[in-house]
Amino acid sequence: MSDEEDDSGPVVELGEETPVEGVPLARVTSRLHWPIEKSEIGRHEGDAEIRTPDGPQTISTILEDISETYFQRRQEFESHVRDVIGTGPVGVAGDGGSSTAAPESDVEDAADAGEGDGAETDADEDAGADGAVEAPESEEDDDDTPTDE
Repeated sequence: MSDEEDDSGPVVELGEETPVEGVPLARVTSRLHWPIEKSEIGRHEGDAEIRTPDGPQTISTILEDISETYFQRRQEFESHVRDVIGTGPVGVAGDGGSSTAAPESDVEDAADAGEGDGAETDADEDAGADGAVEAPESEEDDDDTPTDE
């Protein structure tokens, strides 16, 4: 595949950049060293504002609603924070939160998007009880006439 083939597709205009207030939670947690005490998180990053579905919130405000006092791993802390702030799209700056930007964890959301949505595909309909897909029979196979070999 050459560069000329890549450039031959349609050009997509992305429009203006829409600012989102606050920083991603992962950016804040990546600056810390784990394991860590809750008080140390507040001391180092308490003033940092992170993105939430309800608008930016400071880490110190969120820490008030977390009962744990010690976190072994970054993922453990992030899980507690998401329990407090919720998950979902975050509002963009300057519109009072009526518009939304992509959520921080859109990779995780994309992995879960197809599960349990009730949508069936043709492969689902063709699958047997064991999940194997049977090939459709061709019309030639139905013909009982002998063939010359």
